[in-house]
Amino acid sequence: MQAAAMCYGVVLLLLPVCVWSQDAVIIHVSPTGSDDGDGSARAPFATLVRARDALRAQRPASGAAIEIAGGIYEMAAPLQLSADDSGTPDGPIVYAAADGEEVRLVGGRVVTGFAPVADPPILARLAPEARDSVVCVDLRALGVTDYGSAGGNGLGVFFNGRPLTLARWPNEGFTKIVGLVGGDPVDVRGTKGDKIGKFMYEGDRPNRWKDENDLWVHGYWFWDWSDERHRVESVDTERRIISVVPPYHGYGYRVGQWFYAFNALAELDQPGEWYLDRRTGILYLWPPSPIDEATVVVSTTPQLVTMRDAAYVTMRGLTLEVTRDTAVSVEGGQGCRIEDCTLRDLGGHGVVVSGGSGHIVVGCDIYDVDRGGVMLSGGDRRTLTPGNHVADNNHIHSYGRWWRMYQSAIQLDGVGLRASHNLIHDAPHMAIGFGGNDHVIEFNEIHHVCLESNDAGAMYAGRDWTMRGTVIRYNYLHQINGLEARGCVGVYLDDMFCGTRIYGNVFHEVTSAAFIGGGRDNAIENNVFVDCVPAVHIDDRAMNWAGYHVGTTMKERLDAMPFREAPWKDRYPELLTLWDDEPAAPKGNVVARNVSIGGRFDGIYDGARPYVTVGQNLVNVDPLFVDRDGRDFRLRDGSPAFAMGFERIPFEQIGLYGDGASRRTGDQRQ
Repeated sequence: MQAAAMCYGVVLLLLPVCVWSQDAVIIHVSPTGSDDGDGSARAPFATLVRARDALRAQRPASGAAIEIAGGIYEMAAPLQLSADDSGTPDGPIVYAAADGEEVRLVGGRVVTGFAPVADPPILARLAPEARDSVVCVDLRALGVTDYGSAGGNGLGVFFNGRPLTLARWPNEGFTKIVGLVGGDPVDVRGTKGDKIGKFMYEGDRPNRWKDENDLWVHGYWFWDWSDERHRVESVDTERRIISVVPPYHGYGYRVGQWFYAFNALAELDQPGEWYLDRRTGILYLWPPSPIDEATVVVSTTPQLVTMRDAAYVTMRGLTLEVTRDTAVSVEGGQGCRIEDCTLRDLGGHGVVVSGGSGHIVVGCDIYDVDRGGVMLSGGDRRTLTPGNHVADNNHIHSYGRWWRMYQSAIQLDGVGLRASHNLIHDAPHMAIGFGGNDHVIEFNEIHHVCLESNDAGAMYAGRDWTMRGTVIRYNYLHQINGLEARGCVGVYLDDMFCGTRIYGNVFHEVTSAAFIGGGRDNAIENNVFVDCVPAVHIDDRAMNWAGYHVGTTMKERLDAMPFREAPWKDRYPELLTLWDDEPAAPKGNVVARNVSIGGRFDGIYDGARPYVTVGQNLVNVDPLFVDRDGRDFRLRDGSPAFAMGFERIPFEQIGLYGDGASRRTGDQRQ
């Protein structure tokens, strides 16, 4: 289902951002240059900051190009751009890699001088199999003294461009809570646990941890979609009880939930793991290949590029890697582009856009990031003014490495934003999150997400009557089943979310593919469901267990918006009468002209059914796919679906497009 053609809107994104005039300024930067040079091709600058300052002095009226020669640029601090660094629509400022060259902006320090471990007490703490393989280095002697916390936003270690794993047990997966000893019971609608972070484990492995001074645990303590890291207060190895440092998890702890321990020198027991003693500054690691042939980098810089109130600035063809936080942040301004870049090995997000208008992240590879991929926030909800930010044609995978839950490959918040033609996969939680109004989510391919969570959605939004107008169309979602295949959701409109159109999508092997959690005025139309259980879920939760939200959160969020005034009253007239029209009832939902084969189609609750319009769905009748076994779900001419008004889905436009599609298929370091 890879794309072979493009729609008109996509072509616009691919057009050159400008045509350089003869008097356009071109400044050269090279790792072999000098900031005492003049920025010419013969005397290039050495840093992007010096090139920026030269542009500020010249204030070019016809745009400028900062041509960056291939090589590694260690960034001790981010490149900060402001309104003074702006271009114009016809003359942007472009920071670009020289043709065919790899430019790497690195927010870390190269670490050298590793030696075998010789300290007898340290050797005694190491696992026997690790003693001859672990090496160490004194980071303080190299000038690296800020380590952050082991619980988050701390130093990361990268070996030949790959993130290493902080020493943990078990090495893969989790162990289970087998008992609770806190003494402060909690009962959430029959789901019972304890509010105090004192729980029992199984086995004797923690006997090895008696000398650990900064031990942590990470777990899904009560719900499958809410994780948290705790520092360990004590380990009672006789009673097999772990006690964590308050504050405790907000929901509490429950028998059968899962966790692992980390940041333990005693658990540095396999290649690719590391541990930092924050008291001494000594870094220990078990190299996955010979250390004398490797490059080891530790993250030191929080960000690589920041734009505040900048306009028409483009970053093109760069690799941005190794940060403590987000690689690129854009605040305010307009018309900035992050284009054909690789963003990887990051302690936060790839790109975060806040406010402004018309910013675009296009054609990027984003992976091995601790949080999410692209966060877009823009537009004005009170006036329904669109922000017009776009995330298009990006390949985003292997994200949420550290912060596991509610980290999206793409997040849309505000009004009038778009996520299109992205390929998203391999993540512990959701792919696309959205909140606000009038977004378009189209032509994306999403698979193998929500791998570490249940009761979660590949696309997710929730709990607001006023967040309406979003269209989710022509996306392909497949192989989304949750942790241990215990069930997840494709498009999850949680807790009374309203006014969303789910149209023309293809769902294959997705549990609860299209899910309406008690909301109103949603449409599930013209979709293809294959082997989904169920294809459609609609419940009446606000009329029973979730009813306490109606007069509190839901009413407060309704009253916070000017829904009785233009443009709201014209755009969303349903809100004018909602409060007086059984507000808890899931009214106005439509399920029509869908194709469903295999699995189970109807997951509509009895309490919701009287309020739902269901009709003209083709269920468990052969729809005449081109090749079901080969996952070609196009309908052949003569399909009975067309007789009920089904409209063809533009399969050829789904997913990545253009010349980049052939290369954006995975980790480019392989």
